[in-house]
Amino acid sequence: MDERKRRGDRGEAAVSAALEARGYRILARQYRCRWGELDLVAWDPAGVLCFVEVKTRSPDAIAPGREAVTPAKRRRLRQAASFYLTQSPLDCPCRFDVAEVWAREDGWHVKYIMSAFE
Repeated sequence: MDERKRRGDRGEAAVSAALEARGYRILARQYRCRWGELDLVAWDPAGVLCFVEVKTRSPDAIAPGREAVTPAKRRRLRQAASFYLTQSPLDCPCRFDVAEVWAREDGWHVKYIMSAFE
């Protein structure tokens, strides 16, 4: 496994822990289908189903992670989320969130952006 994948997995674990500490329940991690991957799928405390795109960056990264969620990436995430919903009998509000994660000397820093796109 390459270092980039390891860093991304550690970033996803940091976001999962942060969300669980806020009362979210993680339903799926790295959910894969033919349209792509959903990094995290979680229930928020208000009962909203959240599709979370995690963007882990090194400390010296120039651009924030949210800039990597391009219109094409958003389209793939919407398609994967639609497929996820066909696999589960859920009738609930949904949203797409982005979690930016940085590895720093003092630990992981998470910036969570709710309703990052529609």
